[in-house]
Amino acid sequence: MAGFMQELWESIFTPGTTPTLLVATNVSFASLQLVLLLLLVATYSVHFIVLSFLCGGLWWAINWFAAELRIAQAKEAREKARSEQRAAARPSDDSETEVESIPIAKASPTTGSKEVEVVEQTGDLKLRVEPSPGSKSSASTEDEWEKVSENENEKDK
Repeated sequence: MAGFMQELWESIFTPGTTPTLLVATNVSFASLQLVLLLLLVATYSVHFIVLSFLCGGLWWAINWFAAELRIAQAKEAREKARSEQRAAARPSDDSETEVESIPIAKASPTTGSKEVEVVEQTGDLKLRVEPSPGSKSSASTEDEWEKVSENENEKDK
């Protein structure tokens, strides 16, 4: 029992589900179902039937999720093993020296797609003038502050 409790405590800090945690979860839900049955017999209240169905649904969902997680982990482990086998079977041309290879184009260069139309520029384009030390946004912000301060001065008078 002490070993189970120690494993349960350690499984709390282990990512994913562990067999010890699943056993503890199933025992807890079974105990809860027993308590709900005893309370139903003692009080004849419909509420305990509803609670028992909710408990059973949650219990089933937790076990279903744990089973799906195990299936996904097994599939991932198989794929990892396959990729490692493929990597081991493939001959390796690795060497200590790193070489950069530059692909050389042997075909004649193409000018582009024939389906695209070239749009001619119409009108004159204006080049942007380099902004002065104070940009437009800073000048307008300063003007706004001046207006605010002038309005406050007029209110004070």
